[in-house]
Amino acid sequence: MGNDAQGIDAVLADFARRPNGPMVDDRLRDAMSLCIERGLDDLPMPGGGQTLLRWQSLAAVGGIDLALLKLYEGHTDALAILHELSSAPFAETGIWGVWAAEPPSARVTVSQRNGDEVRLDGRKAWCSGAQQIDYALITAWTADDQPQLVAVRLDQPGVSIDAQAWQAVGMATTASVDVHFDNAVGHCVGAPEAYLSRPGFWQGGAGIAAAWYGAAVSIARSLHRQRQQGRPDQHADAHLGAVDAALYGASAALRACAQWIDANPDADARLPVQRVRAHVEMAVEQVCRHVGRALGATPFCRDPHFARLAVDLPVFIRQSHAERDLAHLGQLLAERESEDWSL
Repeated sequence: MGNDAQGIDAVLADFARRPNGPMVDDRLRDAMSLCIERGLDDLPMPGGGQTLLRWQSLAAVGGIDLALLKLYEGHTDALAILHELSSAPFAETGIWGVWAAEPPSARVTVSQRNGDEVRLDGRKAWCSGAQQIDYALITAWTADDQPQLVAVRLDQPGVSIDAQAWQAVGMATTASVDVHFDNAVGHCVGAPEAYLSRPGFWQGGAGIAAAWYGAAVSIARSLHRQRQQGRPDQHADAHLGAVDAALYGASAALRACAQWIDANPDADARLPVQRVRAHVEMAVEQVCRHVGRALGATPFCRDPHFARLAVDLPVFIRQSHAERDLAHLGQLLAERESEDWSL
């Protein structure tokens, strides 16, 4: 039997390693353009007194489609950053993205600065929606090794896209591809390090958790509808109870975080944001587990909306860095004199 299994592995090895072809869904751009046309991207600024309303919009789009949410969140985040840093690099309306990942193997450098205009060279990784958007805010590095936020128009000769490395199944149509810059023109947004030091950096991190939450709520509603219409089932009811408890706690945490940000708009939000991201991530994982066990294979196979969310959400919440983020949260708590756990 061992030899037979090894033979199967050898015969089908190439089939197992076959690449997943890049997927581009033009309907994503159409949907995002519709959001802009209808003013759905005109959200309250983080920390401006209506942070929860901003997050409710992110959650609503997250519950509809996470690939669209990736474009929507990047676009609205870019608008908030430009507002916070008092910058308007381009007059024409378009879809924006924010590309700030900095893996060791991919770096973009700034050269030939003339006022706010610079030239860009290098490769940027994890560029979500690059095949569907018009402009991007990217992090690049100056000659003296400082991070500089730069606005880039993507329809220029010095910008090219390489989608071959994107092999995702979950979040496939978002296509977080590699983008190459070859003497491309960019425009500096804010001073060096302004992107990371502004209050909105961490506030935006909590907005992502609101999107996780919205997708989990949409998945949970499938179970709620089934329990309203189905025959009595104590096991399914127990799963629904567990889902409700998880979402109730996550909702309370998001509301408390939004209230804290609005009360402290210029404060360092790392601790409340790390807390709420951890809380929502755990709730999302609970929801996915319980709903899947309660409903079985049917919605995964026959409900296109549910199936997309179910395959996209586990990938999307990996914007959390799991135990690394929990370790950062623990370090922040260890540096404080009190833990603030009183009721």
